[in-house]
Amino acid sequence: MTTETLLIELGTEELPPKALSTLASTFHQQIITQLEQADLAFESSKWFASPRRLAVQVKALAAKQADKVVEKRGPATNVAFDADGKPTKAAEGWARSNGITVEQAERLTTDKGEWLLHKASQSGKTVAELIPAMVVTALGKLPIPKPMRWGSERIQFIRPVHTLTMMFGGELIAGEALGVASANQLQGHRFHYQENDGLITLDHADNYEAVLESAFVIADYDKRKALIVEQVAKAAADINGDAIVDAGLLEEVTSINEWPVTLVGSFDEEFLSVPAEPLIYSMQDHQKYFPVKDKDGQLKNQFIFVANIDSKDPQQVIFGNEKVIRPRLADAEFFFKTDKKQSLESRLTSLESVLFQKQLGTLKDKSERIAALSGFIAEQIGESKADAHRAGLLSKTDLMSEMVLEFPQVQGTMGKYYAQHDGESEAISQALEDQYRPRFAGDSLPEANIGCAVAIADKVDSLVGIFGIGQAPKGDKDPFALRRAAIGLIRIIIEKELNLDIASLIAHSQTLFGDKLTNDNVAVDVIEFVMGRFKAYFEEQGISVDVIQSVLVNKPTSPLDFQQRVSAVAHFKTLAESETLAAANKRVGNILAKFDGELLADVNTSLLSEAAEQQLASAFAKVAEQVAPAMANKDYQSVLTSLATIKEEIDNFFEHVMVMADDEAVKTNRLTLLNNIRNSFLAVADISVLQ
Repeated sequence: MTTETLLIELGTEELPPKALSTLASTFHQQIITQLEQADLAFESSKWFASPRRLAVQVKALAAKQADKVVEKRGPATNVAFDADGKPTKAAEGWARSNGITVEQAERLTTDKGEWLLHKASQSGKTVAELIPAMVVTALGKLPIPKPMRWGSERIQFIRPVHTLTMMFGGELIAGEALGVASANQLQGHRFHYQENDGLITLDHADNYEAVLESAFVIADYDKRKALIVEQVAKAAADINGDAIVDAGLLEEVTSINEWPVTLVGSFDEEFLSVPAEPLIYSMQDHQKYFPVKDKDGQLKNQFIFVANIDSKDPQQVIFGNEKVIRPRLADAEFFFKTDKKQSLESRLTSLESVLFQKQLGTLKDKSERIAALSGFIAEQIGESKADAHRAGLLSKTDLMSEMVLEFPQVQGTMGKYYAQHDGESEAISQALEDQYRPRFAGDSLPEANIGCAVAIADKVDSLVGIFGIGQAPKGDKDPFALRRAAIGLIRIIIEKELNLDIASLIAHSQTLFGDKLTNDNVAVDVIEFVMGRFKAYFEEQGISVDVIQSVLVNKPTSPLDFQQRVSAVAHFKTLAESETLAAANKRVGNILAKFDGELLADVNTSLLSEAAEQQLASAFAKVAEQVAPAMANKDYQSVLTSLATIKEEIDNFFEHVMVMADDEAVKTNRLTLLNNIRNSFLAVADISVLQ
């Protein structure tokens, strides 16, 4: 079978940078899926993307589908022929549709009867025949939230389309998509390549990258990103610094440059009197620059940027970027100086003008609730109630500052700086920044316990408040980010090893809302919601689902206690005895579920007649003495390890003892023994669900 390289490229106006890699990878996947469905074999595939193109290259693609024989079954022979053996209209109609006569039809005989059969040879279609429709289908399935129209056309796409190239080896595939006919012309660099109206000819699909590179376009997205990383690192080293390379910004910069050239600019040192965070956000978010820190981790008055041109006079490009960033930094400096004229405490009254949620009150109301709950939490974990209350009260005040209004990303961080300026303690100042942590998966946790108290209080207040007015998250809609709040709550308590009970926090939070809550089941709803996040949290830690489920049966509302139980069960599952004991617990559970009598308060040893049950009762009594203190100390691993030692006695019991004895007293006594053993396991988790 002949094979060649397939190249598909769509040339457009500048595509949205934050969506570029998603668009390209989706386009690639759609094409590959269709090739596989069409039984077209290939060796490898790759996607390309730059600001003005989406492309897919498939290596060693079969030139056509394999020919195949298609069996077309007709009517059963008892229907195909009448009593005289003549073909019926049904048989003749089927034969005509297949281009044969009834006499030419073969027979298919099975144990269910006999049918007319026609074996038709079907020639495979060529790549040239199949690809145009595949491209149209793939483009139609791209994730485009807001398509646009251009000129007088009614065609819609994410950006206007200028070129379409579909080539198989050195041959052009004829076809059309989005109103553009396929041609072997590619868009070169918008500024560096001006020949032939900016179009360069592709002679062979294998030469795609090389041809574009000669037109100042690096089409390989990953290659371009690696080049930018290398250039930025070198530029930073040249100025004795380290670049701050944000992953999202790197993707965006890669998506807006076809021919990246890295340059270094600077700004006045006087701006370094402003906290680094707003300066960094201004450079990253507004200008797409990479800030630079010195070897001591302090922000330098230099930045690195990536230009999409290789200028003959780079100093002019640098000067232009320095000119653009200066007013941004001047704004930050002005906001900082202005904000410091007013204390955070004096901003409390302004919080009354901002609604948190219309049924739950203003940000001032929320701050007061957070303050009260923070103080309650601080007492639970042995921290200063006064400091926690103060930090909670001031927690939202920086939202009213000019700096945060301009740079929302620095909320909390600016609160810390302004609190330090106001003379607040370091614990309170740090707590104002810590309150929003963790902001996202993998983010750092609050540094100190006062910050933990405020962060927990903020999250619990949102959970109780929003659930309390019946606006729980539905589907993918979670406007108050309650799922993130619940995961953050779990992370802080577990990873900071705080002995806190969520049920207690929820109950205290409820009292702070007064009569604002309308959902009578708010406590149950919030606990169930948080319990649902435990599964996601522990799965990320590599804990198997059955281990998590075994602990969920008991619904422990202390995250730290939940974690200790999960660790104990995960260890128990590694023991040789675990499989048998899990099965035994399941068996006991099933037996007890069918028993409608009343169990004894304790085992009556005088009714233990069989040697196996006497041995089990004796062994369990000894183990129970070890289990009691371990359970009191929440040493769940020791509890399960101790219980595992009676595996042989349990096995022996089930092998030699009839549990459901005819004597009701004996039966009840045996069930009481089994129930006591099962309850000892259940005190930690339901191991019967272990797989």
